Formats: sequence, C-alpha cells, structure tokens
Amino acid sequence: MDEKVFKRFDGDRVTDDMLEEASKLFSENYPRIMGRVCLFIARFGISSYVRVSVNGRLAGNAFACRWAVDGMTICWVTQLVVHRDYRERGLASGLLNKIKLDGDDAYGLISSHPAACLAASKAFRSSINTVSLDFMKDHAESIMKASPEGYVRDAKLRGKLFDPKDDNGLVSSVDTEFDVDHEEPLEALAWVRESMEWPLGELFDGHEFILILQARRRSRPRSSSARRSGTT
Repeated sequence: MDEKVFKRFDGDRVTDDMLEEASKLFSENYPRIMGRVCLFIARFGISSYVRVSVNGRLAGNAFACRWAVDGMTICWVTQLVVHRDYRERGLASGLLNKIKLDGDDAYGLISSHPAACLAASKAFRSSINTVSLDFMKDHAESIMKASPEGYVRDAKLRGKLFDPKDDNGLVSSVDTEFDVDHEEPLEALAWVRESMEWPLGELFDGHEFILILQARRRSRPRSSSARRSGTT
C-alpha cells in the first residue's frame, strides 16, 4: 500500500528548496502557460503551504494566501498541482483539507482545470452542485479587489453570474489574459459533463473558472443540561 504523507507549513517556514521543488512540479504538470510567472515564488504572499509525498516522492502541493475584507478572512488557493502519475487518488482534495484553517470565512481559487474546482468544492463544501452562486455573485468583486495578489485583483469577472446580459455560455469566469493551453482542461470538462451538471459554464481562451465558497461552520454542541431539558 502506498504511503501518503501530508505536511503543512506556515509561510515563514517555507524554504527556498521547497519553492524550487514546487516550481519544478508546477512547470512539469500544469497546463502550459505562455508569459505567466509562477506567482507563488513571491514569498511575502504565502500564508500556508501544504505538500503530499507518496512513498517519499513529492506528488502534489498547494499554496494559499489570506486577507481580510468585509469582516471575512479569505483563504485563496494560489496554486494547486498534483503530479500526473498520482491523479484521481484524492490527493488534491486532501491538500486543500490540510490548508484550511478554523478562522477562514471563505475560500477561493481561479483555475482553468475542472478537477481543481471539484477538489475545492469537495474539501471546502461537499459538492460543486451545492455551491452558492449567490454568495459568489454578491462577494466576488469586493474579495478580488482587496487581494494582495495582482493576478486576482486585476482579473476581470465574466459570465452570466456577474452580468445577466452575458449569453455566450460563460457563467462564473474571469478574464486573466493568460495564454493557457486549454486542451487538457477542455477534455476534463467534457468528461465531467458526462456524469454531472457543470455549474460554472464554458471555458474560453484567456479565461479561467472562478470559484468562491463560504466556509462551513460546525454547529456548537449543546450542553448536557440543555440536552436534558430539551432547550437550545
């Protein structure tokens, strides 16, 4: 049986060697991007870093930064990568489960790959079909404008969710103006649509999906006296 080990590091514990390994993993296993800088190398923006090894080999990692807006703490996934040899094993959702903190009020990511969105919805909610589009519609702009990450702050919201007059098939997308190779993400999107209703719409050149999820709060257990009396 494969040995899977997840480890989380706060931003100030991320070393240059970790960044170098992550950069190599990104460049070899993420859809080709022309003219895009690996943003996670900006050390000041890293709040959390989680990595998973399988039998001692780096198999995936995730980076996140955090900021406050409208009384909420936002955890934004700035990178999520799983090595091609280790996909479809639940590693992506496992990485995101490790990156979240109790104080987070919302989670977000921008990605061209449906698998990243599915992993986020599983880790942060339960199913992408239960995602609150209204929450994204109401908060996406203010969350993005407050971001310390330029690629999030400068991305332009696109799709019917943000503009009811938009009828070109986009629902929840951003125009990042990055030249991303969409061959693999589009193949994945077609596969996903064979088995489920995809709520985020089409994927166009220069665009990526945007997903913002409200954190699920655990209900507080009632005291023993309240349980006995039947009160809340």
